[in-house]
Amino acid sequence: MSAALEDAQDFRQALPALLGQAPAPDARLLAGWIDTPLGGMVALADDAHLHLLEFADPARLGAGLRRAARRARAAIGCGRTAVTDRAQAQLSAYFSGRCAGFELPLALSGTPFQNRVWQDLQQIPAGRTISYAELARRIGRPTAIRAVARANGANPFAVVIPCHRVIGSDGALTGYGGGLWRKQALIAHESTHFAA
Repeated sequence: MSAALEDAQDFRQALPALLGQAPAPDARLLAGWIDTPLGGMVALADDAHLHLLEFADPARLGAGLRRAARRARAAIGCGRTAVTDRAQAQLSAYFSGRCAGFELPLALSGTPFQNRVWQDLQQIPAGRTISYAELARRIGRPTAIRAVARANGANPFAVVIPCHRVIGSDGALTGYGGGLWRKQALIAHESTHFAA
């Protein structure tokens, strides 16, 4: 599946192909669509935690949904939870320039190293960028620049865990799962609305 998902209806129709199976009617994890100015996003949540927030690009989204289901040992269905609604409200506040940060219950299920990188990413203020090398130093692993970059690439919470704020040492925009155009747009948005 490579066609772009344009809206919630496209997503519901594509979900079986993304999962490689039919959605489970009694699923604990529910995948819900969220519209944003940078395209649709899919939030995967249960009643307590957000397990995935990803732009609706089919190639990356399908793998992310399947990985989150394996980690949570739960089936996925189509629907919304209170956590999905909170994510949507906070994304709306973020994109309208009213709120720079997120307070969502995240199910961090990476390796200890990935979780450490993801936690530190959340400490980078909106409107600022840092290099991969600086992030590696901040977590006490100054030679682990490539590992930090891989952890950024494995981030399951687009925008909320702001891996888009990490750039090359030369200031160049490098790698972003949602596409470099989105990374550039997010950095520009934050520079306009949240820079100190």
